[in-house]
Amino acid sequence: MEIIFLGATGTVTGSKYLLSSGSTHVLIDCGLFQGLKSLRLRNWDRLPLDLASLTAVVLTHAHIDHSGYLPLLVKQGFKGKVYCSSATLELCSILLPDSGRLQEEQAEYANRHKISKHHPALPLYTQEDAELALQHLHAIDFEEEVKVGSDITFCLYPAGHIPGAASIVMRDSNTSIIFSGDLGRPDDPIMNPPTPLQGADYLVLESTYGNRKHPAQDALQLLGDIINRTTQREGVVVIPAFAVGRTQMLLHYLRLLKDAGTIPDIPTYLNSPMAVDATDIFYRHHLEHRLSFEQCVAACSVAKIVRTAEESKALNRRKGPMIIIAGSGMATGGRVVHHLKAFAPDPRNTILFAGFQAEGTRGAAMVGGAKSIRIHGEDVPVLAEIEAIDTLSAHADYAQIIEWLKSMKQVPRQVFVTHGEQEAATAMVQHIDEELHWPARVPEYMEIVQLS
Repeated sequence: MEIIFLGATGTVTGSKYLLSSGSTHVLIDCGLFQGLKSLRLRNWDRLPLDLASLTAVVLTHAHIDHSGYLPLLVKQGFKGKVYCSSATLELCSILLPDSGRLQEEQAEYANRHKISKHHPALPLYTQEDAELALQHLHAIDFEEEVKVGSDITFCLYPAGHIPGAASIVMRDSNTSIIFSGDLGRPDDPIMNPPTPLQGADYLVLESTYGNRKHPAQDALQLLGDIINRTTQREGVVVIPAFAVGRTQMLLHYLRLLKDAGTIPDIPTYLNSPMAVDATDIFYRHHLEHRLSFEQCVAACSVAKIVRTAEESKALNRRKGPMIIIAGSGMATGGRVVHHLKAFAPDPRNTILFAGFQAEGTRGAAMVGGAKSIRIHGEDVPVLAEIEAIDTLSAHADYAQIIEWLKSMKQVPRQVFVTHGEQEAATAMVQHIDEELHWPARVPEYMEIVQLS
């Protein structure tokens, strides 16, 4: 068995691993690189593999940094199946076309305003490309054993994080390997905890929060305090949020706060039709999370849905107090970028981040204290209050990952620590060494390893 690390090495994005055994070649995850320009440029490079020999793709979950390269893979000639859980298939049906549409809009905007070095600016792929890629997705059940090619079998196990998220156990006749995917938290207020696994010969482990623990904060109280503080200034709370997972948690928390009278019943807008569709998927996959059907309905009713671009633009002309939840979660694109342009320069307002901010994103810049951010070729001053609630993250921290690892009965021969920025991944290696005494290291980008 052989593995090539095609992404998520020293970064939290671009998750891709090519696993080969005999004549069988399987790509685990197929994500886009995001954040730093040096990373994003990798998206334009053709993958160093023969697509005709690629047997299948297996996805851990639907987030774009794990699935967003699929339209390119199909566009370049991949004709096989993409295996994933049922909820992942449904979420990809929302997220991938939206990703293509967003890239088309960004290219069109760059061409119209002449702010690109490329003439013309082109999208990485289109909405049509994404919809064609969806035809290759094939849903399987958790714990269903699937054979791909003549040499590899695999099973998916619930990983928490978001609906459909999975850890993958793969085997050939001699060797086994686990891909953790993005691990959820055991104490997540919405998602179920990740499933304990027996172990394997090798382990590819995420490390998004490998260098930190989630603070012992009351996220509900913090959210209420931030909203009340901004409301007193008659300001606007803008919350960049991922359509899947964080948005549903925020809506649930806002419903709890409003029902308890902790915050005033100020106008609240969900400027993400995609998040509404994602919430419908939460209804259908209720066994994967802790919310009842009634709680899902109540959460959705707390905000007015903003569907059209005209309605979105009109929000920028409104005065506070109000709350706007909009994508994307790291402020890399989507409708929230226009809200940041409108509201970040006003000190009465608050920009609240509710999840991890990857290096090189606008979100990371603002959380890091940037005085201005670049939007549509302009420098936009950041005078609004900037807040981040780490306890709203959907990722396990390093201590929670260690506890998940402790449940394994088989000690791996090697742990490959991926999907974390360099500092976080290096710290995760150290935690594994100190607490478990397992061999662990951070692989290099494009590194090839023989798994005996």
